[in-house]
Amino acid sequence: MYGARAAYNTVRATTNYGRDLEAAVLMRAARDLKAVQDHWNDPGRLERLEDALRINQRVWSIFQAELADPAHPLPQKVRKDLLALGAFIDKRILAVLASPAPEKLDAIININLNIAAGLQGA
Repeated sequence: MYGARAAYNTVRATTNYGRDLEAAVLMRAARDLKAVQDHWNDPGRLERLEDALRINQRVWSIFQAELADPAHPLPQKVRKDLLALGAFIDKRILAVLASPAPEKLDAIININLNIAAGLQGA
């Protein structure tokens, strides 16, 4: 019995750590975008915007690669919904790059923060 409990606690700790890490990465990505948005008219905006969008794209690309794995432990419906969000994020990033506007960042920021909150509450 003790061995099973120890194994469970190890898996739970690893899973919680992974969720916390994912939440932290999403919050940082959202915070970077929010900083660009809040200082939209400051010099160097385009470089900061591209950096923040690149970080977001990397984060979501990693999520998409993980979620596309049929062996991923999340239910298929949840994975499908998250992959759809990832596709939306990809399109929004391209739209912002093509025609930068601060209000276009709202959707990405909000999605990142909401997913991070869900990960922390899981």
